[in-house]
Amino acid sequence: MPQVVLIQPQIPPNTGNIARTCAATKTELHLVGPLGFEISDRYLKRAGLDYWPYVNLHYHDSLAAFQNYHHQCGGRWIGFSVAGRFSHVSFQFQPNDWLLFGSETTGLPSSVLSACAATVYIPMTQPFVRSLNLSVSVAVGLFEVRRQLGYLK
Repeated sequence: MPQVVLIQPQIPPNTGNIARTCAATKTELHLVGPLGFEISDRYLKRAGLDYWPYVNLHYHDSLAAFQNYHHQCGGRWIGFSVAGRFSHVSFQFQPNDWLLFGSETTGLPSSVLSACAATVYIPMTQPFVRSLNLSVSVAVGLFEVRRQLGYLK
C-alpha cells in the first residue's frame, strides 16, 4: 500500500486535511520534521475533524530519521514536484511507493529530489499558476495511485 510523506509541512490546516484524506483511504501518513506547527495545534485538529483516531500517523523528527525508517521498510521514493519529470497520470506507480511532498513554501529539498527513484508533476493548464495547494496535490496524487493499483473499487 502506498504511503504519504510530508517533508517539513508548515501550514496546520493543510496537514489536517491530508490526514483526513489518509484516514479515509487507510493510507499511512508520515510527517518529517521540523514541522511549522505543533502536532497538538488546534487548526491541525480542526481540519482533521474527528478522524484523527483513524489516521495511521508516523512522526520522524528529521529527514535522517525518516531515511533510516524507510531503509528498513524498502520501496521507492516518488517525489511530487512542479519540476517533476513525469506526469502523475502517465507514471506507473507500485504498491510499495512512498509519495513524497515538500513544504508549502519551498517544496521538496534538492537532496530529497535527487534521492527519489522518480519525480512526478500534476499537469496544470494555466501557466500563471505555480502550483496547487498541498492538500489538493496529495489528494490528486494519492487517488491516481489508488486508481492505477485498483484500490478504488
